[in-house]
Parts: sequence; C-alpha cells; structure tokens
Amino acid sequence: MATALCPLRALSRAALRPRDRRLLHLSATRDDAVVISGRKLARQIRQEARHEVEQWVAAGNKRPHLSVVLVGDNPASHSYVLNKTKAAADVGISSETILRPASISEEELLDLIGKLNNDANVDGLLVQLPLPEHIDERKICNAVTPDKDVDGFHVINVGRMCLDQYSMLPATPWGVWEIIKRTGIPTLGKNVVVAGRSKNVGMPIAMLLHTDGRHERPGGDATVTISHRYTPKEQLKQHTIRADIVVAAAGIPNLITADMIKEGAAVIDVGITRVQDPVTAKPKLVGDVDFEGVKKKASYITPVPGGVGPMTVAMLMKNTIIAAKKLLKPKELEALTA
Repeated sequence: MATALCPLRALSRAALRPRDRRLLHLSATRDDAVVISGRKLARQIRQEARHEVEQWVAAGNKRPHLSVVLVGDNPASHSYVLNKTKAAADVGISSETILRPASISEEELLDLIGKLNNDANVDGLLVQLPLPEHIDERKICNAVTPDKDVDGFHVINVGRMCLDQYSMLPATPWGVWEIIKRTGIPTLGKNVVVAGRSKNVGMPIAMLLHTDGRHERPGGDATVTISHRYTPKEQLKQHTIRADIVVAAAGIPNLITADMIKEGAAVIDVGITRVQDPVTAKPKLVGDVDFEGVKKKASYITPVPGGVGPMTVAMLMKNTIIAAKKLLKPKELEALTA
C-alpha cells in the first residue's frame, strides 16, 4: 500500500526552493507581510494534476470522472460548483453536475447517491453543502462510499485522518496544509491557533498541523490550540498573541485584528463572508482577518479572495485523481463498506 500511495506522499512532502517560493507571492513592501497568492499555488498544483491525468490516460486507463450533486438554487453553491467543474475541465477530468430541487426528500437523495456509488464510471462523488434543513447532512456525507468521497467527509475518511493514516483529506484543510508547506512556513514545535472548530474545516486543519510527522500520513508536529464561539475574545487574544501561525476559520469578519498578532506570525485566512462595501454599496467577500492591519505585523498572510479558496478547488482535483487510481481502497476499508 505504501508504494501505491507514493503520489500522495510526494505531494504532502512537496517543497520548493526559496527562489521558487518567492514566485508564488504577490509583491509586498519590506515592512508588510508577504501576501501568499493562493491562485499561483493552485495553478501549480493544477499543472501537476494535469500532468498526472495525462500520464494516467496515456497508460490506457479511463479518464477520471467527477460527479457533483447540487441541491436547490443557492447562488453561492452554484458558483462554487461551477468553479469546480471548470477546474476539472482544465486538468483533464470529465465531470457532470446533477441538479435536484430543494424539495427533494432525504430518501430520494440517498437513492441517487447509491446509484452513483454503484456507477463504475464515477470516480469521485461530492454533494455540495449546505443542504436544505430537512436533510441530515451527516447522513448524506456518510452515504457517499469512502473511496469516492473526494470531499473527505465520510466518517471512515475522517477517522483515518485522525489516526494519521492515508485517507481522502478534506480539500480546504489540505489546501491550508499545502499553503503552509509550499511557502516554507515551519510548523515543527511551533505554536498554532486555529480559530474555528467545524468538523469540515477547523478540526481537520488542527489534526493535520499537530499530528506526528513520522506517521503514515505525516503531520506538522505543532502545538495547536483550537478556539470556538464560546472562547472569550480576550482569551482568544492571549493565545493568538503567542502563536507562530494563526489559522482563522470561524466565518466572523475581522475576528483577528493586528493587536492580536505577534510580530512575524504567519496568518492563514480561511473565512469567507459576503458583505456590503460601505463605499460602493456593492457586495464583496471578506475574511476573518483585518487584512490591512494584520499584514503590517505578520510575516505571511493570505488574502480573501485569492488565498485559500483556489487551493480548495485544486486539492479537490487531486482527490479525484486519487479516487480514480483507487489508491485508498485497503482491505479493511473494503470490509467496512461491503
């Protein structure tokens, strides 16, 4: 199994020369943080994915195929899905978007997922979240067979990730992990604060950063503190002011301000909220970090948009290739899903 999974290990250990890392950054003044361009990093990863798909198909294998189930008419969800299918086309992955009305019953959705699980043409399968309130999201995520679960949300994939075993990693946490590693931000023995404990983002990010770098799925060997909605702001500040890395994933605009960050910290902003621009009165996307203030103290910072978002889509493409190659189908997983 270790040999078959070398592509996954190779990606997780990808490292760039210092000169190459600089090419992935937007310009910055000497006094400001280096602004990490998630778009440039994502283009690099998508180029890697495109090459991998070309080699796979040239060897006589079927072109990887991604099926996306989109329920309802949430504009943000439709936009996210469009970005995913465009990225798939860019790297040579075929894809389809299966639209269903918000009125679909949970049973009907489970039946559709079951059919896609059994379709040999479908390599990767995801159900775009959020779902209508009458549908149990956890039940839906667990209905997707683990080896097609390119979102990495199935309980088996989550469990294997927590045990430092190979698994389908959730795309956004994996994207954060790749940003940190490919930028050359050290994690071993460092203090990290993850603001946000969601099971799909905050918790997996914390797991990837604190786990053992010597294990099957290497982690970052950092000391990680997780905050959440009941963490008082002043207590949060006590943690962030000592942190070498702050990952903001709470979905609260301007949660992290300059007075909460120590000089030279790396700040990764995962939050994304649509607000009205006070000047133009038009909607705009903002993160959890006061970007203009924090970049004057941090060593590295990701922007919103253009930071973690593009990386999420890029890692989803990598997961689809892993699914197509059946790299995550060990005997114990087969037994659990039989």
